[in-house]
Amino acid sequence: MLTKNDSFDALYRGFAWAIPERYNMGTEVCDRVAAADPGAPALLVASDSGDTVTYSFGAIRGLSNQLANVFVARGLAAGDRVAVLLPQALETAVSHVAAWKSGLVSIPLFTLFGEQALEYRLVDSGARAVVTDEANYPKIAALRDRVPDLKHVFVIDAGADGSAFADFWTALGRASDAFAPRETRADDPALIIYTSGTTGAPKGALHGHRCLAGHMPAAELFHNFLGQPGDRMWTPADWAWIGGLMNSLACAWHQGVPVVAHRARKFDPEAALSLMARLGVRNTFMPPTALRLISKLDRRPADVGVTLRSLASAGEPVGAELYHWGQEFLGTPVNEFYGQTECNIVVTNSAEIMPVKPGSIGRPAPGHIVDIIDSNGETLPSGQEGEIACRAPDPVMLLDYWGKPEAKAANMRGDWWCMGDPGYRDEDGYLWFVGRGDDVITSAGYRIGPGEIEDCLGHHPAVALSAVIGVPDPVRTEAVKAFILLADGHHAGPETEASIRDFVKTRLSAHEYPRQIEFVDRLPMTATGKIKRAELRRATQDVSADC
Repeated sequence: MLTKNDSFDALYRGFAWAIPERYNMGTEVCDRVAAADPGAPALLVASDSGDTVTYSFGAIRGLSNQLANVFVARGLAAGDRVAVLLPQALETAVSHVAAWKSGLVSIPLFTLFGEQALEYRLVDSGARAVVTDEANYPKIAALRDRVPDLKHVFVIDAGADGSAFADFWTALGRASDAFAPRETRADDPALIIYTSGTTGAPKGALHGHRCLAGHMPAAELFHNFLGQPGDRMWTPADWAWIGGLMNSLACAWHQGVPVVAHRARKFDPEAALSLMARLGVRNTFMPPTALRLISKLDRRPADVGVTLRSLASAGEPVGAELYHWGQEFLGTPVNEFYGQTECNIVVTNSAEIMPVKPGSIGRPAPGHIVDIIDSNGETLPSGQEGEIACRAPDPVMLLDYWGKPEAKAANMRGDWWCMGDPGYRDEDGYLWFVGRGDDVITSAGYRIGPGEIEDCLGHHPAVALSAVIGVPDPVRTEAVKAFILLADGHHAGPETEASIRDFVKTRLSAHEYPRQIEFVDRLPMTATGKIKRAELRRATQDVSADC
């Protein structure tokens, strides 16, 4: 734990990693805290009706032990993959903790994924088990024959047809709540989180148990020394993403901070404020798009009883305007931070101990060496633009891409892990993000890769070829736009547009469907047949400028 009374420079200079050889994320976020105070509140599950059920760290320890025993009894062995297809819920947290304690590798999956997106991830990972609920089980049932490694499906409150799955709570009820966690090494695999597929198909970022320790310095700082009396965490970010699962749930539990579990299918700023006021949320990770929606409300958050102690934001640039709004209307500075699925939260702001420069992503967090490099892997002087990179080895950095070791090697430049984003460092050591180095689309806090959307569009009968880019959006930062070359016999029009949008919504995810569609006669391509998305972006910008 970092010392609050030190300056940022003192913390950075004096920090040294002390991760033991034997390290397990499940015991670190649950059993360690439960041993000290089993009755301490861990999870507050809030329903849409307004009811709240609180579970202690002792209860989470017992439930995760029961599920770990179920996993072992079903023959799941160390290193086997367990997918978790659930929203923010008790069972979601218990499933991840149980997997980690058992030496299994958990895979968070987004509940808004359609069958195609789920099938790709389950097949690619070789998942042997899935934990899901009644709402999402039909998608698993529909593709189960196409996922050869999948042997066990646990469904919450399943009901009938016991031959197809095991009821989650029935299985737990038959298991002991005593379990000896596997003595995993810090470098043993614990978690696969799939990237957004910015270049081709999504890749599974494989993280070791050590990644939890790697998260902690930045998480403590952007939450103004997380773990103060009265702290309580909530994020609208889904626990299927690293920002929800690791930045918020795991890091809060590591510090013994209770977490609120509630995620609406669609972010409602009024409902978010009411939830935070009703449950006394003091710490939140809130993507900039959510903050912008809250900023458009007629009343101040304080008017409904919201009293935040820390507000962290990332996923897209916060900007000076939103930063100053946070100070004035939320009563707390917005601590912007920076990272990615493969190498998370390595740069941060912390208004508690350092001046914040609005618009900057902050300074390298203690324990992390982050700088600006050129194409040869040499660090650049202050003010010169290059690529943001993190020095390896680093505990928060991925072990590898699942099944694609060559992909990790391609991302290394000497000892530097390339983040893929251009930026520069100023004279005071602050880092500034100036754009993106790939085709990733940042929309409403989600990082969306065009490749998976284009692949999905290619299966629609009306689409001969497509290209997807991000275009400016006043609320979402960017919206997904698809350029469509129609197949023979199909015609442009509202019905075709609606059909294409619905096709992507149901097969991938609601946040990935193209909000804008433009039918074209040709697409710009390279000599090797690659679509020139940069040319489409330039053309779109030129049209906007002319307007």
